[in-house]
Formats: sequence, C-alpha cells, structure tokens
Amino acid sequence: MYSKILIAYNGTPESRIALHECIRLTPDKTAEIHLVVVVIPPPYLLVGEYAAAAVLSVEEGLAAEKQKMEKEIAEGQALLTAAGLNVTSHLEVGEPADVIEEMVDRLGIELVIVGHARHKPFALRWWRGSVDAVLVEKVRCSVLVASDRNRNGSK
Repeated sequence: MYSKILIAYNGTPESRIALHECIRLTPDKTAEIHLVVVVIPPPYLLVGEYAAAAVLSVEEGLAAEKQKMEKEIAEGQALLTAAGLNVTSHLEVGEPADVIEEMVDRLGIELVIVGHARHKPFALRWWRGSVDAVLVEKVRCSVLVASDRNRNGSK
C-alpha cells in the first residue's frame, strides 16, 4: 500500500479522473495524500520600453490564474476529504513536470497520479509530448496515468 501519494490536479475532467482513481485505490486512512495544482507562469515579454507594462500584465494574469486555481484545489480537496482521505493541498507556480519532480523528492512521494486526455490526436501528443510521459522519466517513484475507461480511445 502506498503511504504518500501526489495527485496532479487542474480542474479538468481528466484531472478529476485522477482524484477518483485515488479514491478507488482506497489508500489506508493514515496515508498522506498531496493534491497539487500547478499554475504555469505566462512568458515574460520584455521588449524595450514595454518591459514594465509587460511585467505588470504578466503578474496580473498570474494572480488571476492563482485565484481561479484556488477554487479548483478547494473543490478537489473537498472531494478527497469527503472520501475520508487525509489531504494536504499545494498551489505551486512553475512547469508541472518540474514542480512535481521537486515535490516527489522533497515529500518522499511513492505514487504520482495524473489524468490523461485521450481526446487529443495521437500525432499532437507525440509531437508536443505530455506531462505524464515526461514524469515517467523525471520522477523516482511509480506513476499512475488515469484515464476515463468509458471514453473511446480511438479518437
């Protein structure tokens, strides 16, 4: 049985499946469940005299995204807590794979659960890569890629 689980969540239907997959695993009630939402910072556009305006715009966008994700993480935590799980939530800023890798190392995570969107065309997933594929290479623990069993994967 896993005693330290990290669930990557962002409010999408695919990441919600990751929450339900954790519940389905029925971890021991003493297990530490860490729920992480990662806000990806917008790229800074620093061009001459527009640098200050660009930084303010980026900071405002980041603040708005954090506020939106705080609501998402509260909903995810409520779902897991209602299932009787011991949940600690984390709202982080950065690239998802890097943030998750750092948390795995820092918290001693044994299992990472991520949701997977099957509806993206295979060529797009292959060309751009996916967070779940990158995680398999980066983290030093097991990775469970949760997907909707009821959805047709041939799309």
